[in-house]
Amino acid sequence: MATEKATDDDKRIDKAAYVLKAVAHPLRIKIIQMLNENKELNVSSIYKNLNAEQSLISHHLINMRDKGILDIRRSGKNIYYFLVDSAVSEVVDCIYRSKILN
Repeated sequence: MATEKATDDDKRIDKAAYVLKAVAHPLRIKIIQMLNENKELNVSSIYKNLNAEQSLISHHLINMRDKGILDIRRSGKNIYYFLVDSAVSEVVDCIYRSKILN
């Protein structure tokens, strides 16, 4: 039984590390903050707001979508991105507020 528990804990730790690694970039953190505030945004809104190249923003959005952090909603020709779980934003906020950054 202890071995099963360790395995479950190890899986959760691995998943946590996977998610943290997936968001460990300044632009990705900014995107997460924007999506947390706006619920969903299209690529144009994101890259214009961040004053970054569309291809760069698209790369980060696709990466986070592939890793299960973001998902999309299609409306005509537009693709809107949103956070799958707001807890990701809460983790980013927790790190942002931590004493480590002061």
